[in-house]
Amino acid sequence: MAAYEIQADERVDITDVVCPVTFVKTKVALEELEDGQILQVHLNDGEPVLNVPRSVKEEGHQILKLYTNDDGTYELFIRKVGE
Repeated sequence: MAAYEIQADERVDITDVVCPVTFVKTKVALEELEDGQILQVHLNDGEPVLNVPRSVKEEGHQILKLYTNDDGTYELFIRKVGE
């Protein structure tokens, strides 16, 4: 696994599911974290990389960074923001 400048508290791989399940799995993983913790999401190019960050931001969470893995997948780092 590549080294990233952000250290995640938890990681979820959503490369095996399609929209809208990609966001559902991400949302469930975020719900299990404490406020301020960071979730790393491994996701595919296309709809997931377009929709998941947008949906997470609409939920009020903070997008920290999106890295490309140069293989059609990405690593998205999200900070959970409390209500």
